[in-house]
Amino acid sequence: MGILNVTPDSFYDGGNYKNDKDILNQVNKMLREGAAFIDVGAYSSRPNADHISEKEELSRILPVIDLILKEFPKVLISVDTFRSAVAKQSVEAGACIINDISAGKMDDNMLNIVSSLKVPYVMMHMKGTPQTMAKQTNYANLLKEILFYFSERIEAARQLQIVDIIIDPGFGFAKTLEQNYELLNILEHFQFLDLPLLVGFSRKSMIQKVLGTSPDESLNGTSVLNTIALQKGASILRVHDVKEAMECIKLTERLKVQ
Repeated sequence: MGILNVTPDSFYDGGNYKNDKDILNQVNKMLREGAAFIDVGAYSSRPNADHISEKEELSRILPVIDLILKEFPKVLISVDTFRSAVAKQSVEAGACIINDISAGKMDDNMLNIVSSLKVPYVMMHMKGTPQTMAKQTNYANLLKEILFYFSERIEAARQLQIVDIIIDPGFGFAKTLEQNYELLNILEHFQFLDLPLLVGFSRKSMIQKVLGTSPDESLNGTSVLNTIALQKGASILRVHDVKEAMECIKLTERLKVQ
């Protein structure tokens, strides 16, 4: 899953794509390198990100979906949003997957909308909001609480006949550095849920804080964590750097055929 942030303030690529040509060049690059999906986000979910209105989010994302599909009509677009109205209008514009950082908890109508749209739904674990999550890192038992969270959200989705569900443990969301690595260390336990597992480490601070690097210098660390996650059962890598992620996938799959 290749990341395309059309925001001015995302932690790594915010503001990088200032015009149609920049956007199309990046999408073309990710598709050529092997991306199965393009995940378009118009609301920055980094810690303490500025809150924007629904109207602003729509004004950012809908023209980009239209632009991409005119140039690449067969591309599979995922929309990174926690708002049901944005999800609905994005799918009506041609997107085919909803990627929700809140698993429906930040918009009570989200699950109903996903059900009516009949599209795959990525539900992520998070506590609070992007503005408050950094202060909500208290867990008595990290694995138990996240599995309980997913069990409850999956049941709520299935009650509404949402069948195509992907889970994302939410690395970097309402988790300390130590908790992120604890979560990665026990990632194989999420296979218990019997659903595809998406992970997103790409250039995040959990890499930088250990290695003493910046986002620009965190590609190698991203590849290391992606490889570990693949070996522990991850199905989808959400990344800024598709070529390197595909190399992780190809080499890891090679191990399975020996």
